[in-house]
Amino acid sequence: MDLQQRLFDLRRQAGLSQEELAGLLGVTRQAVQKWEAGTSRPDMDNLVSLADYFNVSLDLLVLGKQADPSPAPTIINNYYPEDHRHWHYEYKSQRTLFGLPLVHINLGFRDHWARGILAIGNIATGLFALGGVSVGLFALGGVSLGLLLALGGVCLGCVSAGGVAFGLLAWGGLSIGVLSVGGVSMGIYAAGGVVAAAKVAVGHVVTAPLAIGAVADGATVIQIPFAGLKGADLAAACSAIEAACQGAPGIVPWLLEAFLM
Repeated sequence: MDLQQRLFDLRRQAGLSQEELAGLLGVTRQAVQKWEAGTSRPDMDNLVSLADYFNVSLDLLVLGKQADPSPAPTIINNYYPEDHRHWHYEYKSQRTLFGLPLVHINLGFRDHWARGILAIGNIATGLFALGGVSVGLFALGGVSLGLLLALGGVCLGCVSAGGVAFGLLAWGGLSIGVLSVGGVSMGIYAAGGVVAAAKVAVGHVVTAPLAIGAVADGATVIQIPFAGLKGADLAAACSAIEAACQGAPGIVPWLLEAFLM
């Protein structure tokens, strides 16, 4: 068996495509294809990197001499070429749950995808996801989608907080939700700088059936003076909020009343 066949067998046993192996080494897929076709051979640096990655000796890789076997590592050894733009790091735990590794970290200068119960990567999907683009039950990232909690620049989740936030409870610069809080906010119940709501709006410029603000428009309007609401006026505004929020979770009137203080 020659080098090209040994390289092909090692790659297939590791479950890697030619493109994935090329990405780990910082070379092109065509280079790996030529190595396995026998039309070219890896240079010494790439041979060392291949031997390190597959956890075999250079003698076994190049000459086919048997080396003492050793268990496959949990942490993947990575190759760092002189061009740092090809930097890549990956860790995948051996323990799994529902067919996913408990922890998968996949980071680099390309779009590396992490998939695990805890996933951290350029793109991450998992129960707990952290990445530039993240999707999970709990998600944190530049763009994040979380079934329960989403935090990020642009986010969507049951509870969502970010620059632009969408959710049942949304908090952000621009927020849209059942209960929405933000610089510009829209929802059934909403509070913030510029606010539009289906039932109750509290803030500076507001419009809603119950509108409480410095500039307010609605069926019932409570004007907030520059000095704020105090005493009987504050109590009356809180009572109006509680009456308009009947049937809503307790956090809704509590949060809206907090904007009156």
